Amino acid sequence: MQNLDFYKGKRVLVTGHTGFKGTWLCAVLLKAGAEVTGYALEPPTKPGIFELAGMGERIDSVTGDIRDLKSLQKEFDRVRPEIVIHMAAQPIVRESYNNPVYTYETNVMGTVHVLECIRNCESVRSFVNVTTDKVYLNREWPWAYRENEELNGYDPYSNSKSCSELVTDSYRKSFFGEESGRLTAISTARAGNVIGGGDFAADRIIPDCVRAVLDGKEIIVRNPYSVRPFQHVLEPLLVYLMIAQKQYEKPEFAGSYNVGPDETDCYTTGDLVTLFCEKWNQETKEQAGWKNISDGGPHEASFLKLDCSKLKQVFGWRPVWNVEKAMEKIVEWTIAYRGGEDVYGLMRGQIEEFLGR
Repeated sequence: MQNLDFYKGKRVLVTGHTGFKGTWLCAVLLKAGAEVTGYALEPPTKPGIFELAGMGERIDSVTGDIRDLKSLQKEFDRVRPEIVIHMAAQPIVRESYNNPVYTYETNVMGTVHVLECIRNCESVRSFVNVTTDKVYLNREWPWAYRENEELNGYDPYSNSKSCSELVTDSYRKSFFGEESGRLTAISTARAGNVIGGGDFAADRIIPDCVRAVLDGKEIIVRNPYSVRPFQHVLEPLLVYLMIAQKQYEKPEFAGSYNVGPDETDCYTTGDLVTLFCEKWNQETKEQAGWKNISDGGPHEASFLKLDCSKLKQVFGWRPVWNVEKAMEKIVEWTIAYRGGEDVYGLMRGQIEEFLGR
């Protein structure tokens, strides 16, 4: 199991820290004893896990837009981070159709700005840019995508993340190569769909399930036959931290890595919702259910999975929780939230269980 002692006392800057994944990452880093600074817009949802966990009072939290280079550089100069994990993004496929310009500004130029700040901040030793499994040109084939496959996402969100990958690679070669004299190691991490307690985002299947059961309504599923690799949010977060640590210690580990579950955890959306209902009904004695209502929305990939052989071979990594275990933790979190319990304490407990401590 991964040892987080490396992060004790390390200065870590996280962009996008007010979101679902960002809040969980901050909780992990706090447990590890890191000095955490976050840079992001206000929490993207209400309710939101960032505020529910009281994270703004637990870390050095800065409200800012990564499209604002001057503001971002100011924080880099102030904090002098050693490690940067970049997660700030416009992350919703459907929203990218509604606001493509904002999506590209945030996901492409935002990445340029983060890399430019790192170029101007010699304290940074390790940088991980978090992208998505959707960066690949999706041929809708049954094989899993490897890191050397073509990058060319279809929709504005996916495509902007493909561009973010290319920007990162260009900066890596142009400003952080062997001839630059810089020790900064740079990687990208392409994660599959994450699920976990505290996600309230729009147009995501588990948040849709949670909202429905909390309101006592039937769950609406718009495309129950899409196949996706699902993993608990702690799975990729611990991988990001592992990559950041390993390349900090040995820059030759820098590169691009797929981060996804084993093939057994590639579920159809319908099967995932069925599993949620089973776990919810078992724990609450209620009767949650779902129905298929297609809304004729924009194009979304129907089949996509990742080959994570590189991550396993290079680092000896293996997933910890399967989807069934992840769903148990989602239901546990949601019941605690509904009951007004200590959300941050529950998150700490789930992190400790995940780490095997």
